[in-house]
Amino acid sequence: MKGQATPYLMFDGNAREALEFYKSIFGGELLNLQTYADAGYKDAPNANDRLIHAQFKKDDLFIMASDCFPGQSIVIGNNISLALDLESEEEIQKIYDALKERGKVHMELQDTFWGAKYAKVVDPYGVI
Repeated sequence: MKGQATPYLMFDGNAREALEFYKSIFGGELLNLQTYADAGYKDAPNANDRLIHAQFKKDDLFIMASDCFPGQSIVIGNNISLALDLESEEEIQKIYDALKERGKVHMELQDTFWGAKYAKVVDPYGVI
């Protein structure tokens, strides 16, 4: 396999909002935002608002995302999480504080037995 597996996040109509939230925390850029209408599904409900595909990139962090097809739904759960390897303790603290502001802390930020500073936070969109 070449490179790393790319996380692909599925949302129920709020993919753009979630990606903007991630951009506000990490910086980076949103790329290739396409709606269902752009892809030819012009008659689908909210086709101009729901994303069929989008990408988020910040340095080596790369995520793809979309909204589920209009009329379908998703089950938000613990089936995906993202492990972030950050550059400094300052950056760790800044991102942890921003995520926990609107999210839910499952494990407080702490030094661990394996030598890393680590936390587990569920963001407001259900992503760990």
